[in-house]
Amino acid sequence: MSQTITSQAEKLFAGRRLVIATMHAKEKVIAPVIEQIIGVSCFAVENFDTDRLGTFTGEVERPDDPLNTVRKKCLTAMDAAHCDLGIASEGSFGAHPVSFFIPADDELMIFIDRKNGIEVTARELSTSTNFRAEEIKSEQQLLDFAQAVGFPSHALILRRSHQDNTSIIKGITDPAVLKASYHALNNAYGEVWAETDMRAMYNPTRMNVIAGLAQKLAANIMSCCPNCHMPGFNMTEAKTGLPCEYCHSPTRSTLSHIYACKHCAHREEKMYPHGKKFCDPMYCDLCNP
Repeated sequence: MSQTITSQAEKLFAGRRLVIATMHAKEKVIAPVIEQIIGVSCFAVENFDTDRLGTFTGEVERPDDPLNTVRKKCLTAMDAAHCDLGIASEGSFGAHPVSFFIPADDELMIFIDRKNGIEVTARELSTSTNFRAEEIKSEQQLLDFAQAVGFPSHALILRRSHQDNTSIIKGITDPAVLKASYHALNNAYGEVWAETDMRAMYNPTRMNVIAGLAQKLAANIMSCCPNCHMPGFNMTEAKTGLPCEYCHSPTRSTLSHIYACKHCAHREEKMYPHGKKFCDPMYCDLCNP
């Protein structure tokens, strides 16, 4: 990317205020990255309630998919702050889509510039997570669970059962409170469910993933279209078909990345994005079926 194109992108954002839509202190890791790379001044809205769009613990179901949810979150914060620049993120947790036995943190982040009609997203699917839940039968089992998930630096949630949304104790970071909460629930209901608190302010591991995603989003914002010079010239598709080094048949490995501009529809195909023109035969379905 030429310095001229980069400078034009910087002119669009330099000195402007940008609201970060969060109630879980994400601005602590997002703002330093975005301010340095984009040149804006970041702030968060006080008492901004993102839980109305869905909670990890299920009291409020998330009615929309992650993209629509994160877009709505961003626009709502922008309206509340009377600001035309905004960033929001949304996390989902569960089994990794490929390695099913490994938990994953799927984070999505969006940047919206209403003034210039710009929307840029970035996604990070990370296996760096302590996401876990377990039915607890004893205090010792609870302590073992807590140690395994990084307590007390990572908070825990206790509730009556996995499906119960009425007796929930969140944000537990004190060992004495953890034990007392367990015994109170166990004495009242005879069952206890423990899970990791995945809210960013209570989960340093997730916060690190969000910080890395902010770097990726900033890079996507500053990647400008070589045709119209607008920000957000990002990869939209990965094409498979990298030829096998032995038999030269197309494989499922990546051959190219397609980059597209939302403003002028300019497209470019960048071949061999991983620096390899051939695929190892061990990954070829013909040579190694």
